[in-house]
Amino acid sequence: MRSPRLATVAAALLALEGVALTVVALIELVGLGAGEAASLPTAIALIVLTLIGAAALFAFALGTRRGRTWARSGGVVLQVLAVALALASLTVQPVLWAFVLGVGLPGTIGFLLLIASARSESVGSMQEPAED
Repeated sequence: MRSPRLATVAAALLALEGVALTVVALIELVGLGAGEAASLPTAIALIVLTLIGAAALFAFALGTRRGRTWARSGGVVLQVLAVALALASLTVQPVLWAFVLGVGLPGTIGFLLLIASARSESVGSMQEPAED
């Protein structure tokens, strides 16, 4: 079964978020090489976890494109976490609006696309004739 257009757009957004997280990991790695880390083990752990998150986003993007429900579910969870992180950052003074909008808007849009994609596929599957 080919996934609908909404799933393709949602997968593209998940992949772009994966690219962004990979760039963050590379920036962290450069900072580590420049000796900017206060704690080497903590910095390495943060880089590894960031790369794991990026790999998860890429896997969810691929699975969403293929119409897999597990990928949409994982994508929804990461989008909810992104929105929660953006909202939590509103408590930091001064408010870093670039971060709030840069994390919160894609998270919200991704969440809505993934939910709409799931609804679209469930409606489409109910309209298909049963096979003999």
